[in-house]
Amino acid sequence: MAKATGASYKAAGVDIDSGNRFVKDIRRLQKNTFGPRVAHLPNGFAGLFSLDYDTKLFAKNYKHPILVACTDGIGTKLAVAFQVGQMDTVGIDLVAMSVNDLVVVGAEPLFFLDYIATSKLDGKQLLELMGGIAEGCRQSGCALLGGETAEMPGFYKPGELDAAGFAVGVVEKKRVIDGRTIEAGDVILGIASDGLHSNGFSLVRHVLLEKKKHRLNARVDDFGCTLGEELLKPTAIYVEAIRRLLGSYKIKRIVGGLAHITGGGLVENVPRVLPPNTHAVLHTKRWAVPPIFDFVQKEGKIARSEMFRVFNMGIGMVVICPEFNADAVMRKLRRSGRWCGPIGVVARGKKKTQLK
Repeated sequence: MAKATGASYKAAGVDIDSGNRFVKDIRRLQKNTFGPRVAHLPNGFAGLFSLDYDTKLFAKNYKHPILVACTDGIGTKLAVAFQVGQMDTVGIDLVAMSVNDLVVVGAEPLFFLDYIATSKLDGKQLLELMGGIAEGCRQSGCALLGGETAEMPGFYKPGELDAAGFAVGVVEKKRVIDGRTIEAGDVILGIASDGLHSNGFSLVRHVLLEKKKHRLNARVDDFGCTLGEELLKPTAIYVEAIRRLLGSYKIKRIVGGLAHITGGGLVENVPRVLPPNTHAVLHTKRWAVPPIFDFVQKEGKIARSEMFRVFNMGIGMVVICPEFNADAVMRKLRRSGRWCGPIGVVARGKKKTQLK
């Protein structure tokens, strides 16, 4: 009998065997993020996760659990990663953008799922990306419960991919942080970012790479590293610092609001957690702005107002609490090793951010 010579999936650009090998390669990374609430289901079509612990040793069961879900991507920062040839830090970004959003409502991240689409499976590239995703899950204390990798020949350029992340968390109903207890006179604390994080890269690339033609492998003394290394610094994950802070106040609701500073910057993200008839007054000289922001602003001749609306400007997370508790909250947050300090106050007025 003659061997079939017709079309095949592999000839069309999708190698099923290669995909199966990749899945086996990432199992170790995935299992390293598992905790006692992940249920074992080998070769399952879905991941299983228990909201409650089965053993008293780990008991932290919920009376009225509220599930919290977030999703995000890496954005055009991926284009820089492709050019530099480094994928691990953007894997951390993918996790950070979702788990930081979870924690601002007081939620504990439980598990994370990823979706990666590429033209052709590149084992080295994808394993580096998955290594970063696993590291982000480790830092945030959540399980990499599963994911999907889609091979789509002809849809993406060779060597490029896109990734999306999905995080699920849980919070006790009475512990939801929704900003309703915030009052005029409360202190706004800022926690330092590690640079650009994952927002504003369309503007960054337009200014630095397209207009000014800067080389990503060129060392910049103000950064202490190459431009590419600076741009690829991963988004800081604030989960552990915030979780410890909230855990230290079992009864009192000291933290009135939290804001993850992403797209829209301080100008748009802080008012999202404020109650009606209040606004944020920020004193921009109270924290050190990392050099990358000055560099981008000067190279692009970007207006100050635009900078604060696009970028985090050195503050990745905002914590709002009563003035009486501000020093104690600040000390607790500084134990994470990250700068934290008062950057403004809540005042009466229209719901907005006033920069001083």
